[in-house]
Amino acid sequence: MEIIKTLIIGSGPAGYTAAIYAARANLNPVMYTGLEMGGQLMQTTDVENYPGYPKGIMGPQMMDDFRQQAERFGTDIRFGYVAKVDFSGKVKKVWLDGGDEIHAESVIIATGATAKWLGLESEKRLNGNGVSACAVCDGFFYKDQTVALVGGGDTAAEEALYLSKLCTHVHMLVRKDHLRASKIMQDRVLKAPNITVHWNTETVEVLGDKVVEGVRVVNNQTKAESTLAVTGFFVAIGHKPNTDIFKGILDMDEQGYLITAPDSTRTKVEGVFAAGDVQDKIYRQAVTAAGTGCMAALEAERWLAEQE
Repeated sequence: MEIIKTLIIGSGPAGYTAAIYAARANLNPVMYTGLEMGGQLMQTTDVENYPGYPKGIMGPQMMDDFRQQAERFGTDIRFGYVAKVDFSGKVKKVWLDGGDEIHAESVIIATGATAKWLGLESEKRLNGNGVSACAVCDGFFYKDQTVALVGGGDTAAEEALYLSKLCTHVHMLVRKDHLRASKIMQDRVLKAPNITVHWNTETVEVLGDKVVEGVRVVNNQTKAESTLAVTGFFVAIGHKPNTDIFKGILDMDEQGYLITAPDSTRTKVEGVFAAGDVQDKIYRQAVTAAGTGCMAALEAERWLAEQE
């Protein structure tokens, strides 16, 4: 039976950063990358807001840099995903997709979250070429342009307001006749001079061959269709944390995000830590994910030292 000192589940900025710190602390980390090695950044084009890349970098290249740095210090990176866990004992038991069982003294969970999409073929085809699920990440590329944003909750309102400070105009597409956002956020959106809220509106198709050129929408009350000329299309209908295998084992909030101790990455199970978007529904940035990855490795190191 293979016994691992520090097992990292998932890659991306959080997992790779945890691996770098754990490897440098001689924790002999083993990482199982998950099916999407590198996480959400593998679907991202230009990254311009991560320190250390003054000219920007493509998301996949950035994650390859992270991977190489983790391997340089001795991280054992393995492609595969964890299908089942048992954290009830002192030794943490994990089963891989192929059925293999491994044991770990400590575990860092960095499985991330997945953006929710509308499910349109055109949305998938133009993802990274005008279609985005993160206004803070990509809004700058649409400075002084007209964009559309889908959603009606607090996140959508926040992202619409963020875009309104950069873009000439923001078309906010809301499928109901009201916003689900908090009252204060609703007031801010409705008072913004360059945000137009389209009520009872759903997206039919994102238009454009190679880049976004517009969006075709339908009013779900009148069934009337119309076209908006936009160069960017943002989807802000939420994220789903990748935590299904931890249900009933670790504490989660109502949305499925793992709950960690205040100012910490510790979960309710001793020796199990969570980093990145799997436990962060507020910031969801590569740099904050990397920061919590660092925290998780340092906390794992200290916890393991206490067990000796």
